[in-house]
Amino acid sequence: MLTFVIVTLVVAFIAAILGFTGLASGLASIAKIIFYIFLVLLVISLIIGLVNGF
Repeated sequence: MLTFVIVTLVVAFIAAILGFTGLASGLASIAKIIFYIFLVLLVISLIIGLVNGF
């Protein structure tokens, strides 16, 4: 999932360089949402790991 964030940010950066500002801002927003979902899932998995004793 983190790979999707990195790829989306790279594509957004390239779009920004080429002048596609609307596309770049949309892709950056998508990357930000995916990153926050990744963080939430990371915290949930850490809590479940601590509860299970790992």
